[in-house]
Amino acid sequence: MKTLITSIMSVALAAFVLSANASAAEKEAAKAVTLEGSATCAKCDLGTAKECTSVLQVKEGDKTETYLLAGKADKEWHKNICNGPKKVKMTGTVTEKNGKKTLVVTKIEMTEKVKKEAK
Repeated sequence: MKTLITSIMSVALAAFVLSANASAAEKEAAKAVTLEGSATCAKCDLGTAKECTSVLQVKEGDKTETYLLAGKADKEWHKNICNGPKKVKMTGTVTEKNGKKTLVVTKIEMTEKVKKEAK
């Protein structure tokens, strides 16, 4: 009987340790980042969405990375970028799902207005 209780306690302790390590990894991944780029509407400006969707386009070398924006700050701020892109600095946490990156915005700073390029 003592062996059974000891075994159960060992398994419970191992499960607790593994879940604590997973939580630490999740917290590390959820650290706030600050990104600078052009915030715009994926529907009205880029023509890549069926509905108004805020995105942040960040130049990374020769490549432009597009982040879908989420969070209360984004929803309240969309009206500022639906008519055209704005240079911004955004702070939040980045997640990736199905190859798409999402920035959950906690802070937005507009740096300047962007001139729209002729297509």
